[in-house]
Amino acid sequence: MEINDSGSVVLTAYHSYAPSRAEQSFAPESPPSRSPLRKSLPRCQRINRMLSNESLHHPAYSRSNSQASVDSTSMEDFWCEVENIKECTEDRQDDQTLLEVKPPDEGELEAEWLHDVGLSTLISGSEEEDGEALLSTLTRTQAAAVQKRYNTYTQTMRKKNKHTVRDVRDIFGVSDTSPTFEAIPMSPVTTNGIQLPMHKPATSCLECESDKDSHSVTEELSFEVSFSESITVIPKHREWHSNQRFKKEESALPNFTIRKSRLGLTEVEDLSLDDMKKIHYLSLIELTAFYDALGIELKRNRIERVKGRENGLFGVPLTALLESDQKKIPGIKVPLIFQKLLLKLEETGLETEGILRVPGSASRVKSLRQEIEAKFEEDTFDWDQVRNNDAAGLLKMFIRELPSPLFTVEYLPAFITLVEKISKVKLQLQALHLLIMLMPDASRDAAKVLLQFLKKVVTNEGKNKMTLWNVSMIVAPNLFVYKGKRANQEEMLAAATTARIVRLLIKYQDILWMVPTFLISQVRKMNEAAMNNTKRQLMFDKGVRRLLRRKTMERERPERTESDIPEGVIRVHAPLHSKVSMAIQLNNQTQAKDILARFYCENSHEPSENMKMQNQSLHEIGGNIGQHCLDPDAYMLDVYHANPQAEWVIKPKIN
Repeated sequence: MEINDSGSVVLTAYHSYAPSRAEQSFAPESPPSRSPLRKSLPRCQRINRMLSNESLHHPAYSRSNSQASVDSTSMEDFWCEVENIKECTEDRQDDQTLLEVKPPDEGELEAEWLHDVGLSTLISGSEEEDGEALLSTLTRTQAAAVQKRYNTYTQTMRKKNKHTVRDVRDIFGVSDTSPTFEAIPMSPVTTNGIQLPMHKPATSCLECESDKDSHSVTEELSFEVSFSESITVIPKHREWHSNQRFKKEESALPNFTIRKSRLGLTEVEDLSLDDMKKIHYLSLIELTAFYDALGIELKRNRIERVKGRENGLFGVPLTALLESDQKKIPGIKVPLIFQKLLLKLEETGLETEGILRVPGSASRVKSLRQEIEAKFEEDTFDWDQVRNNDAAGLLKMFIRELPSPLFTVEYLPAFITLVEKISKVKLQLQALHLLIMLMPDASRDAAKVLLQFLKKVVTNEGKNKMTLWNVSMIVAPNLFVYKGKRANQEEMLAAATTARIVRLLIKYQDILWMVPTFLISQVRKMNEAAMNNTKRQLMFDKGVRRLLRRKTMERERPERTESDIPEGVIRVHAPLHSKVSMAIQLNNQTQAKDILARFYCENSHEPSENMKMQNQSLHEIGGNIGQHCLDPDAYMLDVYHANPQAEWVIKPKIN
C-alpha cells in the first residue's frame, strides 16, 4: 500500500514476501474531505490505527519478530516523529535530490561484490599482487564466500556472453576431486591456524533474545576468532513465536565485555588509512561469510550516486564539509557545524524533559537554519538564542538532509536483516560490528560522535524522561530515511526494526568502534604476502641482484647496525622529547604503558615534557602494518613477535 500524503519521507526497510489478500485489501488513504473522522486525528495516530487494524487480519507471510511483537502504541513517538519530518520537509521539495535504488542486471551484483572486496582481478584476469595477497589470508568460510560469488559470476557470464572466464579451480587450487567449501559444522580456527575445541551450543543460535534471561549474566566476547568460523549448525527453518513480546527496557539486553588479548584492543582511528582500506575488504568478505553461515542472504542496494549542495552547511556531503573545515583545522574528522550542534545540546539540553522528542517551532527552526547558513563561517552566530528543542530540531535536520545517510543506503538491507532474521543479540552485534567496519570514514566518525551524544541523553533519563527505547524511536526515522518517492505499507511495518537497530547502536557503541583482532591479523598476513611477492619479482631484475650483492659486501664490514640489536630488545624513538631514543629489553610482562612511563621518568625534569607525555602513545610503524597506535595494556613482547621488523615511535595519537 502507498500512503499518498507521505511526501518525500521513505523508511528504507526491505522485506521479501508475497502480500496476502488481507494486505491487498488495504486501499490508499482517503482524502480528508471524504472522512471527517480521519481529519480530526493527527496523522501519527491514524497510522497507528491503520497498523493495529492490519493486525486483525491473519498474515499469509512469515512476519519478522519486530513486526509481530511491538504494538502500535509503543511506536507512537516514532510515527509522530515521521509526521514532524514530513512537516519540516514539505516546503523543501525542490532542494532535495531523489536517491534511486536501481535493480541490478544479471551478474552485476557478483561483479560489484568482487570489486568491492578488492578482487576485481578475478574478473579482469590480471595478476595483481594485492588480490593474490588477499586470497592467501582468507579463512575457510571466507574463501567459501568468495568462491560462491565467483562461481555465480562465471556461470552467468558463460550464459550471457559465451566467452571464456577463469575457472574457480585455478584460483583456489582445487581439483575435480577436491571438496568444495561449504558452511558445515567445524571447530573455530583462528587466523594463525590454531584450532580451538568446539563446544556444542545448548540452544540454536537463532533462539529468542530474551530466552533464559540472558541479560542477567555478562558474556565475554572474543575478537581473536573469525565470527563466521565460530558459527555451528543452524536449523534449516524456525518460525518466530507468534506470542513473543518484545522487551523495550534496556535491562532486557544482555551485557557484553571484550576479552582483551595480549596484543590489546585497537580502535578504528588507531590504524593507518591504507590498513583500514584492507579492513574494509576483509570485513565485507567476513560479513558475507557470516550471513552465508547463518543461511541468510546478504542484500545490498545499488544506488545512483547523487551530488549534494556544493556550498553551505545543510544538505552538503560530509566529505565536502570536512574538506572545507580541514583548511582551518588540519586533521579534523567531524564537520564543525555537526560538532557545534552536539556541543550546544550537551551544554544546555541533556536535562531538558523530552529532548529530541518534543519538537521545536518549525518556523523558528527554519529561520535559525537560514541564519546559521549565513553567519556560521564568520563565527558571528549567537548560539545563546537557540532553544534546546530548536537545537535538537536543527541536529535532526542536519542528519536527515545529508545527501547520503550516515548508515549508507547500500547496506541498509543488511542492517534491517540482522534484526529481522537473527534474534540472538550476540550474533546481531557481530553482524552490526562488521557493518560499522564497512562504513565510509567520514560517516563512521560522524556516527561515533552522534552515538556518544545519544548515550549521554539516555544517561540523563531521570531528568529528561528519555529512555533508551524513546531515544531509539525518535532517532530511527531520521537516520534510516532517505529522499525517495513514497512510503508503502511494507516499509511502514518495518518501523520497529529501525528503532531496534538504533537501540543496539547506542547500547553497544563502545564495542562497535573496536577493530576485531582477527581482521588485523589478516591485514598483517596480507601485507607480508604482498612484500614477499615484491621481493620475488625484484630477484628477477639483474640490476637489483647487483645492488643486493653490493649491499651484502657492505654488511660484512664490522659495523654495528640496528639489526645487531639482541632478540627481545627494541629501540624506541621519541622525536618530540629531549630523550629521543632508548633501547628497551622486553619481557613477558612489559606493556606499552611501561615504556611510556619510562620515557616519562627520563624527561620528567622538564615541565613542558610532562605535558607532552600525557598526550603521547606508542606506535608500531612498518613491517607488516602501516601504522598502529598500541593499546597501553598491550604486551610488547607479543606485539614484537607479531611484527619483528617494525619501528617503535612515541608520538601524539590523532583524535
